Amino acid sequence: MCGRYTLFSDEEVHDLRDIIEEVERRHRGGPLAGTGEIRPTNIAPVVVAGADGPEARAMAWGFPPFRGKGVIINARAETAADKPLFRGSLGSRRCAVPATGFYEWDDQKVKHRFSLPGEPFFYLAGLYGLFDREPHFVILTTAPNRSVAAVHDRMPVLLPPFAVEGWLSDPAPLPALLAAQPPSLTDTVA
Repeated sequence: MCGRYTLFSDEEVHDLRDIIEEVERRHRGGPLAGTGEIRPTNIAPVVVAGADGPEARAMAWGFPPFRGKGVIINARAETAADKPLFRGSLGSRRCAVPATGFYEWDDQKVKHRFSLPGEPFFYLAGLYGLFDREPHFVILTTAPNRSVAAVHDRMPVLLPPFAVEGWLSDPAPLPALLAAQPPSLTDTVA
């Protein structure tokens, strides 16, 4: 499970800064989490397939539940195609969530921040949908790699930058991407 992630803007990382600035320009409908620690229900930047290629948009993190309280923030990559809530999004509404890290909590409730060594940011694979005409996204999760397994039994599906455009628009690489072994990550106790 991915319950929080980080998005810190570094002036030197132009691609990330451009995404955040584009979303801030376009989003005028209310509070935008923008950067820092992103929590469920926050409105945050995501990248989607646009008419002329990838484009940044603001979306709320979490699909509304069918019953009860809270939101659905994650979808299991292994079963998303089988679930009515995610099936349509997996087919045509995929997004890439820019992140500088993500958090998981261990059995002792210690918070761990995972980041990609040597990379200023990466993307998390996501799905989006419209609920009451408002866009919402979830993050796809998978079995953990060695970096995360000692802390948690799930982790987000990570997208290498070269795979983002294909993830957004071409369903052909989908099974291979979802089955790929995630890269090793740096674990820092937060």
